[in-house]
Amino acid sequence: MKKILVFTGAGVSAESGIKTFRDYDGLWENYRIEDVATPEAWKKNPELVNQFYNERRKQLSSVQPNKAHHLIAELEKNFEVNVVTQNVDDLHERAGSKNIIHLHGELKKVRSTLASNLIYDWEGDLTFEDKCAKGSKMRPHIVWFGEYLNENYLFEARKLATQADYCIVIGTSMLVYPANEIPTFVKEDCTIFLVDPNANEIPFKTRNKLVRIAEKATDGMEKVMNMLNI
Repeated sequence: MKKILVFTGAGVSAESGIKTFRDYDGLWENYRIEDVATPEAWKKNPELVNQFYNERRKQLSSVQPNKAHHLIAELEKNFEVNVVTQNVDDLHERAGSKNIIHLHGELKKVRSTLASNLIYDWEGDLTFEDKCAKGSKMRPHIVWFGEYLNENYLFEARKLATQADYCIVIGTSMLVYPANEIPTFVKEDCTIFLVDPNANEIPFKTRNKLVRIAEKATDGMEKVMNMLNI
């Protein structure tokens, strides 16, 4: 069975009603990113940071996976599929995708500030009084600006890229390092599908066969499915 690596960004969830990470005005859901998505913000005002992610968690519970998520999950009927996502939502899981790496963390999880390996599923609000099993405060399980990605996740994502026969890059500007390097690890005969409304403008250098599809995620995934004869 041939293998597909699906590399997704905020654009794949936008049609579900989740705003992309950075709007044109530099705000994310009316918050300055510097105030809610950096280690400095957490040190300065953890209550505000928790409030922001509590609101995002509540918003996530009110939306559903869109057709793009479902089509990505449907690929598993014909291929061995691995999804590597920059998104912190759980829409890929809810659509039925089984093999998912979240490079930038997960909104519905929190972790200990003392031991980063103590990670908990979390549905409701997180408060500054909530403690981990070791008695330490907990924080959102999110990779903030200025923090490093999990090296194990990066290693696994790169390894999966080297094994892929097809790579679908969807809904991402390919500007966030080091995540944006993952599709460049594919083997020479791997076909790369780049799906994004601005696909023709996204800087992507490769010697591989590159198919640019300048569409939103749902329409673009339909075209990919046709090209793959599904």
